Amino acid sequence: MSDINNRKDIEQVVRLFYERATIDELIGHYFTSVIPIDWDHHIPTIVSFWENILFSTGAYKGGMLFKHMNLDYLSAFKSVHFDRWLQLWGQTVDQLFRGERAEELKFRANSIAVIMQTKLGVYEREK
Repeated sequence: MSDINNRKDIEQVVRLFYERATIDELIGHYFTSVIPIDWDHHIPTIVSFWENILFSTGAYKGGMLFKHMNLDYLSAFKSVHFDRWLQLWGQTVDQLFRGERAEELKFRANSIAVIMQTKLGVYEREK
């Protein structure tokens, strides 16, 4: 099994992740009913986000936190939602790739989850 080497590899992770996430009992509603998602636009945007994370491409432009603030307003996030997202993300990465960049993708997802929960006030709400 190889490591993540390019945008196509990232797209493979993103597409498989969303196939799983959209049908997940715990987090699926965020992707199907809270806000209707234009997948033709969303997938390339998310791929650009992760491509920028791994390869510093500058390809992603855009207010990720603000978009999640809107989701949180419509259906409040809980830490269990982030835990499930991270579990599905990690399983997906591990199924497809092995190596330094695959590990970096999982590590950065964990870091982003902590930052988002902090900025969205998830930890405060759960005290």
